Amino acid sequence: MMLAMLAALSGAMAVAAGAFGAHGASGQAAEWLRTGGTYQLVHAVAALVALQMGARVPAWLFICGGFVFAGTLYLMALGAPRWLGAITPIGGTLLIAGWLWLAWSALRG
Repeated sequence: MMLAMLAALSGAMAVAAGAFGAHGASGQAAEWLRTGGTYQLVHAVAALVALQMGARVPAWLFICGGFVFAGTLYLMALGAPRWLGAITPIGGTLLIAGWLWLAWSALRG
């Protein structure tokens, strides 16, 4: 159950980022941490739901997309170059693809 473990770690990472954004960061960095944490947490749960539905591909898309989307925001919040923001939409695209694939799986199911 590698996917379930990754979803759990993703959720933990999201809570840690949100807490740091609320208590240890300010300005744009706090906003990036809050946005990344929110998206990553929602998609960690979505990955677990997708697994329960037997939809492994959407679960992988949620995990990978969440790590790319939120990860680039977290890195920028910690001082990484802002050009990483150009990678963030790739994660968002993976998240959207996960939702569309999950909808297709539910329709076929």
